[in-house]
Amino acid sequence: MKVLFAILLAAGLGHAAPALAQQAAPSPLLGSWAVDLERLPMPPEARPKSVTITYSEVAGGRWQTRVDIIGKDYENHTAGTYTPDGTPYVVEGSPEADIAAVKLPAPNVLVMVLGKGGVPASTRIYTVAPDGKTMIETAGYIGADGKPVMRTNYFNRVR
Repeated sequence: MKVLFAILLAAGLGHAAPALAQQAAPSPLLGSWAVDLERLPMPPEARPKSVTITYSEVAGGRWQTRVDIIGKDYENHTAGTYTPDGTPYVVEGSPEADIAAVKLPAPNVLVMVLGKGGVPASTRIYTVAPDGKTMIETAGYIGADGKPVMRTNYFNRVR
């Protein structure tokens, strides 16, 4: 019986070792993304000069999201560091959110829920295309008229 156990254990470890040696590929979300200004769903005169989202991995399996918006007469820099497991975290510098939670249901998909002052602000889903060169943001929120709004923004990889 001990011999059979030793053989099964050795056989199992033999198969597990290569799996443990292989590391998961990094998420294609990681990097910097610039919004396609021409495709923004707003009049050209209302569009910012640039919008860049950067996703970075930091220590301990944590991520950081940084959003830099440069307007014609303003700048906004928003950042947050989190574990992408749905745990709430503090958002710094955002005019529309002071708290968020993020999950990664797939390597190329990030789901983010934003809140401000204890009230839901928006839900955003970021999806990287299979070629890794483009990303789509689908944002849902309640508009000023109280009706749900869905907005789609298109991003191109910067790095």
